[in-house]
Amino acid sequence: MSTEGPFGRRDDPLPPAPPPEAGRGSEPLTPAPPRPPARASNFTWLLGVLCILGLGYITLNTVRTDAPGSRGVPVGQPMPAFTAPLAASERRCEGELCNANVTRRAGEDVRRAACEVQLPDALNVCELWRRGPVVLAFVATRSELCERQVDVLQRVRRRFPTVQFAAVSVRGDRDDLRRTISKRGWTLPVAHDTNGAVSNAYSVAICPTITFARQGGRVTETSLDLLDEAALTRRIQALVR
Repeated sequence: MSTEGPFGRRDDPLPPAPPPEAGRGSEPLTPAPPRPPARASNFTWLLGVLCILGLGYITLNTVRTDAPGSRGVPVGQPMPAFTAPLAASERRCEGELCNANVTRRAGEDVRRAACEVQLPDALNVCELWRRGPVVLAFVATRSELCERQVDVLQRVRRRFPTVQFAAVSVRGDRDDLRRTISKRGWTLPVAHDTNGAVSNAYSVAICPTITFARQGGRVTETSLDLLDEAALTRRIQALVR
């Protein structure tokens, strides 16, 4: 298996399953050191103990670092606000349409907070969650897995007129993105996260990644699998109930 980050090509289309969580019927266990053979030297026995302790440390460290923050926005938290330029727009980089705005409140560096930016050539996620539940996918150009996931969103979205579907393409070339949109016939809004600010705000590390949120922007779950139409439909049905 080969990987290229953060959105590179992966031979395995699905991310590895996370390790079991403590307190849910299983916990990481460090095996006890084996009893040394009768004729084993003290050095051999000590070396075996050190190896086992080292493996136990790696296991525990993996469990601790596999936190929800590395798997998208935690459930129950609000979607991070952002405004990003739409890839399909004919306007080139100009003023607030150059980079994504993820600022919560206006300051010296940014004149307006993300939710306050309302431009016809930009995607404002705050406007999406005000209208209804949100299904937001993250995609990378030249990644077949990511593009296939947006294809599924494109087909399913017609069944849920009250749900707001959108995609965010992370970095990459805008012309390549526009060609992909045209080739695959996407009509859902696709924002261009030119500087990676949106993907960082959503803790996106792999693709495909889909964030589901109720009306008002409260996150219900994040999917890291390639969902087919049936699986995606079930998630959306649970979202709108």
